[in-house]
Amino acid sequence: MTVSHTPSPARSDLATGTRPAAATTTRPFLRHGRMLSVGAVMWAVCFPLFGNDPDTTLGLLAFGIGSGTFQLGLLALLRVLWRTQALGTGRIARGVLRVEAVVVCLAILSTIVDAVQVSNLDQVGWLLLDLNWPLSMMGMFFIGIRIAIAGRWSGPSRFWPMVAESWAVVVIPTINVFGPTVAGWVSFAHLLVGYATLGVIVSRKQG
Repeated sequence: MTVSHTPSPARSDLATGTRPAAATTTRPFLRHGRMLSVGAVMWAVCFPLFGNDPDTTLGLLAFGIGSGTFQLGLLALLRVLWRTQALGTGRIARGVLRVEAVVVCLAILSTIVDAVQVSNLDQVGWLLLDLNWPLSMMGMFFIGIRIAIAGRWSGPSRFWPMVAESWAVVVIPTINVFGPTVAGWVSFAHLLVGYATLGVIVSRKQG
């Protein structure tokens, strides 16, 4: 008669074999949401510290890092929208997300060249590149509206993207009406209430 002994798994085996898999299954967008929240906070704090349009080397660099991190968070959000088909399942919905991702990438390039001070808005090429920044934010606003209409996300996640992504339509008129100082604080508050909160909501979405 042969007697065999099978050792019980160590605690490290259990930890690596079950817990991460369960966490990944139940919260697959945890990193995406955290990236969006962190980017929103980093960009938000730049406004009271350096203003809407910094003109110093330190201010431009800090603003570039903050806004660039936020833009990376937007790409993470677009990835979640793609994977969950939040805008719908048709070709137009997928096409919109592809176009928005390209515009955001161009906006990131604009942020980089502004941060290192090599752009020149007197030249048409640089001006067109810079326009991708407001275009990307306007695109996110319409995407937020579409998410609410499609109804594929439920609960707060259905309508909060529309709140968060209204940044451009709230802040730009504020600059024209109340000036850059007031607009800076509005930007700060809107990013925290909007995108930072949306990041938390996204991170908690189930698979």
